[in-house]
Amino acid sequence: MSKEEFNVQSAAQSGGGGGRSGGLGLVVTGLLGGAVVALYAAAAPFVAPALRKVCLPFVPATTEQVHNVLKVLGTRAGTLVDIGSGDGRIVIAAAKRGFQASGFELNPWLVYYSRYKAWREGVNHRTSFHISDLWKVSFAQYSNVVIFGVPQMMDQLELKLASELPSTAKVVACRFPFPTWVPERTAGEGIDTVWVYDAKTFKSCLQHGMMTSEQGDVSDSHT
Repeated sequence: MSKEEFNVQSAAQSGGGGGRSGGLGLVVTGLLGGAVVALYAAAAPFVAPALRKVCLPFVPATTEQVHNVLKVLGTRAGTLVDIGSGDGRIVIAAAKRGFQASGFELNPWLVYYSRYKAWREGVNHRTSFHISDLWKVSFAQYSNVVIFGVPQMMDQLELKLASELPSTAKVVACRFPFPTWVPERTAGEGIDTVWVYDAKTFKSCLQHGMMTSEQGDVSDSHT
């Protein structure tokens, strides 16, 4: 073999090794990128907004919040609904206390997880979880309502609940109170505070407000 041929062969072998190293680097990069995408896809449903009309991120209730909710409901029974039920911990805890409890949540992954968790806790026969937007659901059948809301939605939710709930219902707001309703009691401190509202009171206020508005309209029409 001549010196020139030896040099050409050596260069080819060196180039081939570099190609293999470059290919391996691309494979590793692709695997890492795929892992990141998979991790994001798995985690995103649990942190995505749960309700469309108002951005309501999933923030799990603390143990103290769950305790306060059950505390203020006291000896009440019957049906209970958690609006924006997240991972189902309020619904499951209520079912263990004897409520027939339901949760409404827009995020399907959280609903699937809640159903599985209820089954694991042995209360699946006393719970139900629904994939639904709260603004498209009627809550007329529930005598106990729990809501972990945000300030931007509470005024709209006041009108919805006042028009749909029976006068015997109780509403428990967590983290943020309703803007115009007067609570009959509170429990907890800081982010664990809960406010309890009596439907008979806020429904009568709504009816009084509507009557006042109608009287005002009639008065304006005669002037």
